[in-house]
Amino acid sequence: MHKIIEGGVCAPQGFKAAGVHAGIRKNKTKKDLSLIVSDVRAAAAGVYTQNLVKGAPIYVTQKNIADGYAQAVICNSGNANTCNANGIEIAEKMCALVEDAVGIKASDVIVASTGVIGQPLDIAPIENAMPALKSALSGDGSDAAAEGIMTTDLAKKEIAVSFEIGGKECRIGGIAKGSGMIHPNMATMLVFVTTDVAIAPALLQKALSEDILDSFNMISVDRDTSTNDTVCIMANGMAGNEMITAEGADFDAFKKALAAVTVYLCRAIAKDGEGATKLLECHVKGAKDKQSARTVAKSVICSSLFKAAMFGADANWGRILCAIGYSGADVDVNKVCVSLGSVKGEILVCKNGSGVDFSEEKAKEVLSEKEIDINIALGDGEACADAWGCDLTYDYVKINGDYRT
Repeated sequence: MHKIIEGGVCAPQGFKAAGVHAGIRKNKTKKDLSLIVSDVRAAAAGVYTQNLVKGAPIYVTQKNIADGYAQAVICNSGNANTCNANGIEIAEKMCALVEDAVGIKASDVIVASTGVIGQPLDIAPIENAMPALKSALSGDGSDAAAEGIMTTDLAKKEIAVSFEIGGKECRIGGIAKGSGMIHPNMATMLVFVTTDVAIAPALLQKALSEDILDSFNMISVDRDTSTNDTVCIMANGMAGNEMITAEGADFDAFKKALAAVTVYLCRAIAKDGEGATKLLECHVKGAKDKQSARTVAKSVICSSLFKAAMFGADANWGRILCAIGYSGADVDVNKVCVSLGSVKGEILVCKNGSGVDFSEEKAKEVLSEKEIDINIALGDGEACADAWGCDLTYDYVKINGDYRT
């Protein structure tokens, strides 16, 4: 069991964070540079975008945590440091600046960037801001760090949970950014997670790699897989639990707590999709296997036509069946049942692949809420999966029509 606590990435023992305005972004009211540090060297793991075009920071981070360890994260917003001739040099310099400022080896730094692609990133504002960033480091700095990684996000995304392993209280905290260009395929979405659990690097990587299959890889705002998608976790062992070196009860408890953090952040990212007015959660059950369930759920929340229907509170369930049909999953469409729900109730719209009578007035009431459930029963087996998305609105086009300028 776990419980939600305050503190974000600073909730686990031995972590501090900060966020400041360095001047990368023109808006001086917005923080654009964040730092997270651990008191001790920590086990580290990461998953990254599968886009062939990758931000330079990904290559540097992969190199730095290849040994399974890290001690700090530095991230800027406002510029993705992608498709730049000197991108690797700039990313490495950011790591070196952390070493100069706080004494953590550059090779133990996770580096990330988010923002506009293809624009040169000037290191000067970052270098000039390092003294202020160091001074701002505190055990209450998670909120500022969460703000510093935001781009078009309207809401900060932050959570922490506590749980027990071997009688020891353990904690996991996370911050995330993501609003547009969200269609992760891990492995512009960034997630940084901290924990004081003692766990071997190989097991930490296994836990993260397995988790993202049912968390971050199951969200989509606009079907655009970012060049900079990165999810990294540091585990510094300061909770004092017996080191997790093999699968078992302790590993399972860790995975459950990790999932509580990642799923919360998934919902927050989808809900804050660019221009979005509604969070869409697709729940698929009765699939032949796990992959079929995932494929169907992701296909539905990716459908532009269905997303537009949800914006208009239109129970156009045929678009759901259409998305299931082209998903590529092995499904017997004559067994499919669909209902739509919210806090205002639930309505059955399709049974055994065919429409059923329902009240359009009631449907409008249900679909006018801020959070909508799409419940799909495939009738083919026992597997299930969830996916998260948002509605497609006029504002999405407005935001992205002049994003760069």
